[in-house]
Amino acid sequence: MMGKRALVIVDVQVGLFAPPRPVHAGKRLLKTLAGVIRRARKAGVPVIYIQHRGRPGTKLERGSPGWPIHPDIAPAPGETVIEKREPDSFQGTRLGALLRKRGIDTLIIGGVLTECCVDTTVRSAFSRGYQVILLADGHSSSGNWVLTGAKVVAHHNEVLRRFADVRRGSQVRFGR
Repeated sequence: MMGKRALVIVDVQVGLFAPPRPVHAGKRLLKTLAGVIRRARKAGVPVIYIQHRGRPGTKLERGSPGWPIHPDIAPAPGETVIEKREPDSFQGTRLGALLRKRGIDTLIIGGVLTECCVDTTVRSAFSRGYQVILLADGHSSSGNWVLTGAKVVAHHNEVLRRFADVRRGSQVRFGR
């Protein structure tokens, strides 16, 4: 049984949608996430944004043009934004303490990059005892020299079933 929920949006920052290696199906990803965020807000489910702080000179360097959360899913006034430096959204951040304080035991997770920060955050949440729902169509990758972005997403949707209930965004219910 699912308890008190939060929607966690991982690293959906402008720089990851820009050439030369934008995330796979970025417009579709943003549309999916915007719809899930809208429904979460309407149901009073907290939306927590994670923002990766890249090293100096990288596209996610704090203050760089790629640093901001993508404007298509920007945080509303009062929503939580947590800065991180590691792939795990819990490591070295206040995320765990915030979730405990709010009594949240179920995390709905989407974002980028699938094979790095999304994967690590899903597994970390699971190992910390959270119920996890991964948005099957709410995460993406730029791909790599082995797999295309689409194949990375498909692979992780299969592998992460061991740690999360993998559902399309339209299948996630926020009603009480």
